[in-house]
Amino acid sequence: MTIEAFRAMGTTFEMHAASTDRHSAVRSMVDNHEQRFSRFRDTSELSRLNSPTGGVTTISADMRSVLAAARRMHSLTGGLVDVGVGQAVRMWGYDVSMVELEGPRHAPDGVAASHWELSDQGVSLGQGTKLDLGGIVKGWTCDQAVDAGLATMLSAGGDLRSSDPSLVVGIVDHHDREVAEVELGIGALATSSRMKRRWALEDGEAHHLIDPRTMRPAVTSITSATVTAETAVEAEAGAKAVLLFGDTGLAWADRQPWIRQAFAIWHDGSVYATKQRQAA
Repeated sequence: MTIEAFRAMGTTFEMHAASTDRHSAVRSMVDNHEQRFSRFRDTSELSRLNSPTGGVTTISADMRSVLAAARRMHSLTGGLVDVGVGQAVRMWGYDVSMVELEGPRHAPDGVAASHWELSDQGVSLGQGTKLDLGGIVKGWTCDQAVDAGLATMLSAGGDLRSSDPSLVVGIVDHHDREVAEVELGIGALATSSRMKRRWALEDGEAHHLIDPRTMRPAVTSITSATVTAETAVEAEAGAKAVLLFGDTGLAWADRQPWIRQAFAIWHDGSVYATKQRQAA
């Protein structure tokens, strides 16, 4: 087993692979996905899609795969996980990468609700809607690499997919203290937090987790949520939904057959979890 870590997509990737010759293939895949799906690159396919041209935009097969996964997660979470909140993310101040974000930002008076459609012809965006694929693309990339046999584990900032039956993963709070340990094995795990990507406003603070019901940074009693599932895409969406649901997030997760287990760290540091559901 070989292990390598590298920076991409604004986070740290860690890969476990059977041999070092797989590393370059994984890094190439990650780089290709970042070039295609980054909202911070003017030449990316996502930036072209987000340009206000109106009508239907034709898309690549990879973009269709990501957006089909996003539409499925939107449905499974009752609309709570929505990649269409990109305009709100920008207007609340996260319009450049975190390393470039400086000074207090001005809170917007309001942001239009998200509306986007995926069809056989392509994608159409409602007026004022922009897509932000950062979260789902990290999970999708991890799924792609493991499904292709390029890695036995690929993690993107803690959102990971594994084909290693012996893999054990630690869950940490925003102080990097381990609060739980998961015998993950074959499957996926992801964490969503409102404590990591934060910035100053003129009258407070904001974070990157936008609630599509309000188009504002989420107000929730949970500081972070972790979910295990079959795929990293599902785990990422599940963790985000638990966090957005707040007090009722774990009860919601316990009713979802596609979620194997969910953990929530409350604002006071206490940790709660659902019972583990066996993989199908």
